[in-house]
Amino acid sequence: MSISLEPKTNNVYPKELEYLGNVRTDQVKRTAKELIRRFPDKFNNDFENNKHLVSTLTQGTTIKIRNQIAGYIARYLAVEQEEAPEGEEPPAEEGEAT
Repeated sequence: MSISLEPKTNNVYPKELEYLGNVRTDQVKRTAKELIRRFPDKFNNDFENNKHLVSTLTQGTTIKIRNQIAGYIARYLAVEQEEAPEGEEPPAEEGEAT
């Protein structure tokens, strides 16, 4: 019996699949988009702010689901803000002077 001194790798996935995105359920995405549609001026890309808003606007969600919804909203709005055309400025958040 021979013993191999080569390190074993546990990576069974191809290199291009190493950087997959986060998996979110349809319920989380649907709820987040509905909240953004109903309250577009309340949410921003700050997770803590979104977490408190989701907690007050929804009933019966667990802490894990609340955090997933708040995180999805933050990421969704951040990506949306990045994709805004260069000539168009994103709307100013509350507390900021224009």
